[in-house]
Amino acid sequence: MYFLHIYFENSRWNGTGAVSFNRNTKGIAKWTLLSSEPSGEELLRLIATACGGTRLFSRLPFVFQRLCRKPDSPLQVEFILALHPPDEVLPRGAPVWGSGIQVEGEGAVRGLNRKEYRFLPPSIPTHRAKTGLGQSSLFFLGYGSKLKYHNGTDDFDFTDPLFRITRFHSLFSDRAPLSDPVQSLARIHYRAVRHGRLAPTHVLERLSHLLQRQLGIDTRSWMEKECDFRQQWLALAPWQQRAVLPVLDAARHLLGGYQKQARPLDLPGFILLDRPDRFCTAEAFPRWVELMDLLFPQMQFLMTVPDGARRRLPRRLLTQFYQIPTMRERPKKKPPRLPRGTILLLDVDSRLPNLALMKLSRYFKEQGRRVVLARRETFVAGVEAVYASAVFFRPLTQNFVEKLRRYYGGSLIVGGSGVDLRIRLPKEVEQMPADYSLYPELRDRAIGFITRGCPFQCPYCIVPLKEGGNRQVATLDELMTDGRRKLILLDDNILAHPNAGDFFAEMAARKVKVNFTQTLDLRLIDQEKAGLLKRIHCSNLKFTRRAYHFSLNDNRNLDEVRRKYPMFGFGSRDNVEFVCMYGFNTSLADDVERFRFLRSLPGAYVFVQEYQPIPGGPPPSRLDFFDERADELIDQLVRIMFPQNMKSMEKYYRWVSRQYARTFGRLHMGLVDTIFRYNRRQDRGLYLASMAHLCRCKPTGCV
Repeated sequence: MYFLHIYFENSRWNGTGAVSFNRNTKGIAKWTLLSSEPSGEELLRLIATACGGTRLFSRLPFVFQRLCRKPDSPLQVEFILALHPPDEVLPRGAPVWGSGIQVEGEGAVRGLNRKEYRFLPPSIPTHRAKTGLGQSSLFFLGYGSKLKYHNGTDDFDFTDPLFRITRFHSLFSDRAPLSDPVQSLARIHYRAVRHGRLAPTHVLERLSHLLQRQLGIDTRSWMEKECDFRQQWLALAPWQQRAVLPVLDAARHLLGGYQKQARPLDLPGFILLDRPDRFCTAEAFPRWVELMDLLFPQMQFLMTVPDGARRRLPRRLLTQFYQIPTMRERPKKKPPRLPRGTILLLDVDSRLPNLALMKLSRYFKEQGRRVVLARRETFVAGVEAVYASAVFFRPLTQNFVEKLRRYYGGSLIVGGSGVDLRIRLPKEVEQMPADYSLYPELRDRAIGFITRGCPFQCPYCIVPLKEGGNRQVATLDELMTDGRRKLILLDDNILAHPNAGDFFAEMAARKVKVNFTQTLDLRLIDQEKAGLLKRIHCSNLKFTRRAYHFSLNDNRNLDEVRRKYPMFGFGSRDNVEFVCMYGFNTSLADDVERFRFLRSLPGAYVFVQEYQPIPGGPPPSRLDFFDERADELIDQLVRIMFPQNMKSMEKYYRWVSRQYARTFGRLHMGLVDTIFRYNRRQDRGLYLASMAHLCRCKPTGCV
């Protein structure tokens, strides 16, 4: 992202006017030097106010009326940015666009409405001013002329949802501290040297090289396994400490803001610098500028600097330019249209290839009809009939289906568990073999049912209502056609069929690799069936490793699982997944007991899924989820660590966190810390802010 133009009205020192940073055909100057008079400092503040985010400025210790020439009139700032495709461009947006803010009489900062723009060229597309809460949205940094820093008081856990203010707050307040330099270096070193992470290694290597080369700082021990950065910091001369402060702060924010980038220092953005000549000695200042130039090769720099310091800067640095990002115009797509008489099959929400659509495809193709498969909410003109299948009963699916009905009208036929459990394929279609050409990604995998139905009447399950009792509907020969050796088995409860042992024996004898997608019922296992299942190559869905899938949706059968699990002789190297439902009829105490029990089984881990009511099914139980031991139980919960699939548990942690906030009016911070210990740490503050409406306190009061 580069800053191209700024327009302002009623600013205290600059009055009304405009400044362009895109001055010639060469593009954008990498280094733009501004006046060291108050007008230059104000220009940096105007840019920061415009791009910083409307939610942030209420937290700044700065009286924004000071920016207004006439205190009873608002200050208006409009600006143009160039974003870099594909990462920074908004969906269907242009790389160059404008926005604007208004500082009202009482100092509040708000975004402009479309009709309020007065200076932007009509050809420039506009977007509403950002709130400032996004991690890498409109990334820029700003530094005032007097720098202080945290000394053991910095927050690296992203607790504050408005932490982005620290990226430029020193432009507005001399008291605003930059990153703790010792902790910043120690954390980067820990991730780079101790754990070999790519991005921190990139940052630490470049910092240590350039700081030694440009400022004469001894960094030889920085890449060693043991390094005392407190001693390293104290060994620096005062001018070196001042010079290094904004360097380390900028590196820290880039590394934290772009955690999925391998080389964050190479990303574009802009940095605002007010009198950086004060950061170091007059002799070292040109080398400091060159340090910043080399450390951040794609950054745009806007800085105020007096004439004396300006003359000392190397000319070659001031003649560098960036090209304005461009995006090739996408050709306008004509609405898709299929040949007359085409049958359109819509897979609305399946996670697996949709067997019903595969049978419909075979049926219509044998009639000589043309068949096309599409996904989700697809709108195509010219089709004769549309058959849509929706598997899940959830709001997103229902919205898709409603859009499809409005578009296709009477041409649409919708079925599937997500719409109506009573709708069935016609008998002549159900008996058809599947059309595997519809899902070429299946390759050598077959998919289908040997049995349907289940004898148990679990209240949360759609199978008793949809399928009824257990019965055989196909043979292994009928499924394993065309030389296929792998089978995705969709049976609801194959172990409930009296011939289950025969089915397993045939699979084992034919060396068929099987993925039991709907899990196996461990209650129905005996020693003979366990031995047969061990002979079968039970696999994960991609058939890349052996895996067994069971379910344990409540605690009623723990003793039976404890008795039958050893029949398989599983060890710690096996992959045994237990699907565990939550949010229906279990309490937190039940869940902790269930997870602790599964953790004690060799090779076992969990996949958790929230109960979703089915059409006409029961709502979640009103059983109190928490008891008087809630805090103690959560502490126990987060200590139950499985060797794999803990990302699945994170979803459960978030659900528990919401229930806890609703029940007690506060957040359990130990649980929050666990949620963000490994994944998306930079979103911790946003999460706290999003939970505020469930608490009787502000997010910071929950900490």
